[in-house]
Amino acid sequence: ERIRKLDERVETAKFVVEPKIDGLSVVLHYREGIFTQGATRGDGEIGEDVTANLKTVRAIPLKIPVMKSSYPVSQLPSYPVDRLSSSAENRTTEQPENRKTVQPENRNLALPSTLVVRGEVFINHRDFEALNLRLREAGEKTYLNPRNTAAGSLRQLDPAVTAARPLTILVYQVVYVESALSSYPVDQLSSYPVIQFGGKPDNRQTGQPDNRNTEIPETWQTSQWELLGWLKALGFPVTDAARRFDTLDEALAYIQSWENRRDELGYEADGFVIKLDDLTLAEALGFVGKDPRGAIAYKFPAREVTTTLTAIEIEVGRTGVLTPRAVLEPVEIGGVTVRNATLHNFDFIAEKDIRIGDRVLVKRAGEVIPYVIGPLPDARTGGEVPYQPPQTCPACGQPAEHLAGEVAWYCVNAACPAQLIRNVEHFVSKGALDISGLGIKIVEQLIAAGLVSDVADIFFLKKEELLTLEGFAEKKADNLLEAIGAARAQPLARLLAALGMRGVGEVSAKDLAAAFGSLDALSAADADSLQTVEGIGPNIAAAIVDWFARERNQQVLAKLKTAEVWPVASRQLSNDQLSVTSNLSLSGLTFVVTGTLPTLSREAAKEFIEQHGGKVTDSVSKKTSYLVLGENPGSKLQKAQSLGVPVIEESGLKKLAEKVI
Repeated sequence: ERIRKLDERVETAKFVVEPKIDGLSVVLHYREGIFTQGATRGDGEIGEDVTANLKTVRAIPLKIPVMKSSYPVSQLPSYPVDRLSSSAENRTTEQPENRKTVQPENRNLALPSTLVVRGEVFINHRDFEALNLRLREAGEKTYLNPRNTAAGSLRQLDPAVTAARPLTILVYQVVYVESALSSYPVDQLSSYPVIQFGGKPDNRQTGQPDNRNTEIPETWQTSQWELLGWLKALGFPVTDAARRFDTLDEALAYIQSWENRRDELGYEADGFVIKLDDLTLAEALGFVGKDPRGAIAYKFPAREVTTTLTAIEIEVGRTGVLTPRAVLEPVEIGGVTVRNATLHNFDFIAEKDIRIGDRVLVKRAGEVIPYVIGPLPDARTGGEVPYQPPQTCPACGQPAEHLAGEVAWYCVNAACPAQLIRNVEHFVSKGALDISGLGIKIVEQLIAAGLVSDVADIFFLKKEELLTLEGFAEKKADNLLEAIGAARAQPLARLLAALGMRGVGEVSAKDLAAAFGSLDALSAADADSLQTVEGIGPNIAAAIVDWFARERNQQVLAKLKTAEVWPVASRQLSNDQLSVTSNLSLSGLTFVVTGTLPTLSREAAKEFIEQHGGKVTDSVSKKTSYLVLGENPGSKLQKAQSLGVPVIEESGLKKLAEKVI
């Protein structure tokens, strides 16, 4: 319905349906047929150069056919034959140096001299399970889900590590092209499957895309369907689940046919994307924020399964929060074997009366995060054991505390080793100082070796120290030190988010940086002045004051100043920034998200709101415009109700962004 409302011309348009792959978006640059650069999407403004790592992904062609002035087509550069399969699961696993090459069969393709394409890097289910099996057999920690594993694999400092991970890619978009021939016989493209409706989804036929008329020049530039065929003919892997339809109803019926058999795709997909086939029309319709009007995602509902809860483990977070985690009898959800799930907090366990040995209902929200919905009391045998929260921190043995007004229990020992690992991991993460290649295993190595006792020690690491660690050679040490050096230039807002003050996320950090301009000014602020900043309530203000008052944190700040990691922020937005923000649909609105949303992860919800001009804060106050409510909300719901803050669900948020309500 949303697509139909955008422009009356879509009533006669065709639609292309493609899987919405849950991976990592990358762009690939080719010049004169050679793969020259690859980058991630990054934060939407600045991507991360991962060229060396992408070259190890066997599904990415290192060469594509290219047209040069005095360059016979018969002598076009060869490209890997094992890339021509559109199936993400049927590719060879040979090493990059052993790639086979062939001459392109089609001598009349439109050939680019410069080409930039976009695709999704991911790990398919079969390879992910095999990877985890190898890790379990080696006694190593396994990965939680394919999406995060793929993202982490691409950000490794050592390309050899990336090469050992079973990454693949599907390409779906041309970002930029230059110097292609004016026309080509599209009837020579590889056949692409179409579906005849009126029968079952598996009664598919394979045929040529229609409108294959050689008199229509460059149809791949105006048709998403033809574009996929052109990409495939150049040697790029494309999805074999895409279809083109004459009506939106047919497109929706096709998507719905996949809901109960999505595992057949072989990889993580949380739905399908419906795109206008007419790329000219899609471009004319423009964007809402960063979302194209000519495409809309259709998300699958989260899946639920039952299994047995065998134990409850406690994880220690970077701020000392003790979070219960369910240990489950292995169960498959969406092609991935789930062994653990979140239990939210201890109050949730008590309210649901969850016991050790219970049969429990588990949901995988957003195709990423599994969580326990609740027990199945009717399945109890009498041997189930009620759960008692721990009185001490499982990592350091210090007493656990339940702070007034909060749901969570905390370990308040600043020297807790588990907190240190999580603090450093957060400090270097993408949303904080973004130190590429400093993953959890290296963090654990540095702490175990006594090289890092707090986050500031990272800036004092020396090459000779790194070379004493297992797995470090000259190149890896140099790359890590270079990444650490680059982090010194990160803005104040990033550093504030990295320091891990309770309640200070990325949005609050930006607001605090804009309001105070420096760590010196912020550290001198009292609770009252902190509360003048939007989104900072009394609890967060008190937590910030307490953070700066702690001796251990003062020592960290002194080290950071010595290391010259002491940025100063601009305290106002430019007129351009203000005008862009004010034109978006959620401009001027402040949101708080609580609970688990049906299709959006917490990070995805935050990104959606910010793309539409809104702001996300960490706590509810009188300045909050809306509370976005998901399943199993915390105390934020009660506070919103007491303050009269409007409460909406995910669907309401999306309608608000579209100016429907």
